[in-house]
Amino acid sequence: MKLYLRLAWRNVWRHRRRTIIILLAIGLGLALMMFYDGMVAGFEQAIYGNAIQVLGGNIQIHAAGYHKAAGQTPLLPLANDQAVVQAALAHPDVQAAARRIHTSGLASSREGAFAVGIVGIEPDRERSISLLAQRVVEGRFLNADDRDAVLIGHGLARAMGVTVGDRFTLAGRAVHDQVRRRTMTVIGIYDVGLPDLEKRTVYLSLAAAQDLYGLSGQSTEIAVTLRQIGDETAVIDALRRALTDGGVANYEFDTWASSFPEMAQAINAKGGVTTVFGVIITIIAAIGIVNMLLMAVYERTREIGILGAMGLKPRQISLLFVLEGGLIAGVGVVVGIVLGVLMNGALGIVGIDYSSFTSLTEYTALISGTVYPTLGLDNLLQRSVTVIVIAVLASLYPAREAAHSEPAKALHYV
Repeated sequence: MKLYLRLAWRNVWRHRRRTIIILLAIGLGLALMMFYDGMVAGFEQAIYGNAIQVLGGNIQIHAAGYHKAAGQTPLLPLANDQAVVQAALAHPDVQAAARRIHTSGLASSREGAFAVGIVGIEPDRERSISLLAQRVVEGRFLNADDRDAVLIGHGLARAMGVTVGDRFTLAGRAVHDQVRRRTMTVIGIYDVGLPDLEKRTVYLSLAAAQDLYGLSGQSTEIAVTLRQIGDETAVIDALRRALTDGGVANYEFDTWASSFPEMAQAINAKGGVTTVFGVIITIIAAIGIVNMLLMAVYERTREIGILGAMGLKPRQISLLFVLEGGLIAGVGVVVGIVLGVLMNGALGIVGIDYSSFTSLTEYTALISGTVYPTLGLDNLLQRSVTVIVIAVLASLYPAREAAHSEPAKALHYV
């Protein structure tokens, strides 16, 4: 086999210009796939990462029994909620963790009553990572000591006909299903570009929610924000081990993927598009390999005849050409990885300004303005294997043609 590899390597570089062109075609193809993977990952973090922040974090931790009554948004206090927050923050993949109170209710004004989710948050903990805090367009974000103040979305403010300083009635279910009402003052209005989403939720300080709903010093949910989408399962497993008390599970875990399955489906659909895109690029490069090896067969007809006359069997001659295709693909993969890492690395530092296109679709409104691609390494092994397999398959036909050459005729070929 060592002899075959040496012969194949020598033959690959016989026509340097042709080989370099094919290597660049394969390398650019793989680099483009890495660029596309990096861009998709960057957009996922920019769009879905922000959406996940708005919708309550990557992971939500509730008290045991929450799932049985989840449709009613039960107010089940978490045991040792501060310890849960500290356990979450101790994990290296966790960016932030904060206590919340989450219930449902009605926001009423002269324009009517609107069903909303009511979320009490820790403003000091969430301010630095909250998209809402970055997108306050009127008034200000919440403070920890705010009591009868509420932060609402632009969509809800427009529907209710209120602005900063106006007051409206907020009613929600407290512990034991008691209904609590309070007149709240709009302290700030945020705008994330999604009117329907903005109508769903109002925010108040955790202290105000504790007072309003009879949960003094307590919370009903821990919202955990991760550094990267996709690490949820590993983090939950780690937290489950850390928070299990003597084999008793006192907490239940949810993720954005289970709470908002339509968003997970959108991400999976993008991954499928990426795969199809990559295969098409690889097939284009494979056509170049077929062309190069076929030309090599016809140009080296006499040489093939000599190899046959020297005793090489057809399968050995065929193996020689398959190895050539595999070596070309292997070198092309290395070239592609280098090009892809350099390209994505530079763009990951500089970023791509997307501010002019944030109004194209509903979800692009969640982009803060600049998208930072990743290195595109998540699917690199799969992409590389696909390139090599397709290249080897592309070399089978030229190898077959070479193996079926009659040595007597090939020796007389000029």
